[in-house]
Amino acid sequence: MLSTRPYLARAFYQWIVDSRCTPIVVLNAAHPACSVPADYVEDNEIVFNISETAVRDLTITNTLVEFKASFSGVIHLISAPMAAVIAIYAEENGEGFFPGTEESDGTAGADVSQSASPFIAKNPPVLTLIE
Repeated sequence: MLSTRPYLARAFYQWIVDSRCTPIVVLNAAHPACSVPADYVEDNEIVFNISETAVRDLTITNTLVEFKASFSGVIHLISAPMAAVIAIYAEENGEGFFPGTEESDGTAGADVSQSASPFIAKNPPVLTLIE
């Protein structure tokens, strides 16, 4: 199955915006495909306000998060693979999406496969009609 990470990221972003809160994204700046201004990285992470008034051309696709942000009057194109997204949350209350780590096979740690899910019945239930 496809990773749920991009779908949940988009849904939580929209939920935060619809709730009139400020969406914040935290990116793993150490990810090799992450393109962010190095001067603003702290502990291999970088935090952005991704509200409509703070950034331009925000795109959250199945593979990446991309937008334009201004630092000291200089516009930078920020681009990060979905695997580099550490969190998307509301600044006001901290509620949001915290997907976990990326597994070695490239699937998101937040994803649950059918075989791993404790909610999938191994044997169908047996029902008896009582009259």
